[in-house]
Amino acid sequence: MTVTVEDVATALGREGPTADSTEYKQWEMWIADAVMLITAEATRRKVDPVDLDPSVVDYVTREAVVAQVRRPDDATSVEIAVDDGREARRYSSSRGRVTILPEWWSLLFPTAPRSGKAYAVDTVAGPCVVHADVCSANQYANVPYWYAGFCTCGADIAGFPLYETEGS
Repeated sequence: MTVTVEDVATALGREGPTADSTEYKQWEMWIADAVMLITAEATRRKVDPVDLDPSVVDYVTREAVVAQVRRPDDATSVEIAVDDGREARRYSSSRGRVTILPEWWSLLFPTAPRSGKAYAVDTVAGPCVVHADVCSANQYANVPYWYAGFCTCGADIAGFPLYETEGS
């Protein structure tokens, strides 16, 4: 977690501000703001910020600050006129503060793949369940799958006996 003003300047493809300039101090503040946002979200999610991948934290911090440098305020257009010279700039969108995009949050805090499914019955693999010994489906063990009778232990639904256990 070591993003510097020079890293931001490199990402922008330009020379960085001098160390005694206000712009340099502003970039340092934005870097600190991005790190603070990441730390606050980690705390909210009950994750130790030290456990986050440092390269991902650096990437997100750098990109958030680069976006802020490119669009520093929430103005949609700024026009400056001096004598006969005029300069106009348009900003597509900005919130006027350091912002971390949703896809960057996903990089920082990847979610574990969900194990639940809408339907847990495997219709392709066939009968790959183990019924309880006392299940009525066991009496049809030597007949084709489509004529297996009915299950009283619940293994045809869950893959393992739900209702009948050994000794019950």
